[in-house]
Amino acid sequence: MTGSSREPAWVHHVIWWHAYPLGFVGAYPTETPPGPDEHRLRRIVDWLDHVIELGASGLALGPIFASRTHGYDTTDHYRIDPRLGDDGDFDHLVAEAHGRGIRVLLDGVFNHVATDFANTAWLRKRGNGSQDGFDTFEGHGELIALDHDNPEVVDYTVDVMTHWLARGADGWRLDAAYAVPDRFWAQVLPRVRSAFPDAWFVGEVIHGDYSARVRDSDFDSVTQYELWKAIWSGINDQNFHELDWALLRHNEFLDTFAPMTFLGNHDVTRIASRLDDIRHLEHALVILLTAGGAPSIYAGDEYAYRGVKEERFGGDDAVRPEFGSPPEGVEQLGHDEFRLHQYLIGLRRRHPWLHTARTSPLQLTNSQYVYQTRNGADVLVVALNIDDAPLSVSLAEVGFDEGMIVAGSGAPPQDVVSRTEVEPHGWLIIAPTARP
Repeated sequence: MTGSSREPAWVHHVIWWHAYPLGFVGAYPTETPPGPDEHRLRRIVDWLDHVIELGASGLALGPIFASRTHGYDTTDHYRIDPRLGDDGDFDHLVAEAHGRGIRVLLDGVFNHVATDFANTAWLRKRGNGSQDGFDTFEGHGELIALDHDNPEVVDYTVDVMTHWLARGADGWRLDAAYAVPDRFWAQVLPRVRSAFPDAWFVGEVIHGDYSARVRDSDFDSVTQYELWKAIWSGINDQNFHELDWALLRHNEFLDTFAPMTFLGNHDVTRIASRLDDIRHLEHALVILLTAGGAPSIYAGDEYAYRGVKEERFGGDDAVRPEFGSPPEGVEQLGHDEFRLHQYLIGLRRRHPWLHTARTSPLQLTNSQYVYQTRNGADVLVVALNIDDAPLSVSLAEVGFDEGMIVAGSGAPPQDVVSRTEVEPHGWLIIAPTARP
């Protein structure tokens, strides 16, 4: 269990499918922006059966409120972006999602707003990187910081969040939460939670003391960038020691909260492009879905979509593409990757205790890693091999009599073994029989 008793019970079972709506429906970037009469937000409804087929149970949306360009330069938090549609389209999407048992997470940008935000009295004056006398977000002249010491900004944020929760949202991702004083969130979130105790609040935090941020801000969770980085760099550099260190840190976070874990999102290079050896995409996914936390799959990653983020104007466009209709049939691009996602998500849903499971190393070298993921009496053994040589695993040497292979590369599941071998660049998940 985590140290947090505040997290809603439904979060223990949620697996998010994350989409960036403006890009997903082809509303941005485009030479001719669509109008509200095109109701493009409804295109996401066409993918909800895909979400169910994948095994996910939550829809994490990027920004959907009125903005000037990419959604993070908000002009009106109470209005659906007209390029996406209107309130009716939002209500339809939520109803269709909830009708399938899918939770809906909204993206709230309350650190900064667009330059033409209506209430200039709520903007933070002066400071470094000022634009016309106002502070900006990380030097971006089009993003003006809100004054988080203004009580009216606190009231406004509470009202916006409760407005959309009342319309059916299940929670909020709080964008750039790391740039906002914890004292601001500590004023906002208890008021929102008192009205909607079943809502979930996850802050976007990249560096720093995650546990302290959760404690001081009243978040339920934060984004687990440390583990994200350790997964792909540990694999690319053949340095499983880095991954093991990050997982030990992850255990400490789980004492306080369950982090939101991911391999990709709308702000980073896609995992299939990030990894040097595409064979190791499987290993990355195994880690994500056997470690504690609330996992998120970025739309398209289940098909091994490629996309590289670049530090330039428009540098996010490649990781935020337009989607058509869901692929169909076994000949579709990325079919094998999709099936693997289905299987491992299914494995996690059959073992919901993984939400708060801790990991510990059993065998560890730079390129071969065997760990157990445990929650009380429940345990799985995960063996990862990114070496050119096979990996020998003796369950007796790691504290078990025998176990059943429930997933793996190059090996049929359901084999009961006491000793086994993981092929070069392969992996196994074993459900062990513990010693008496």
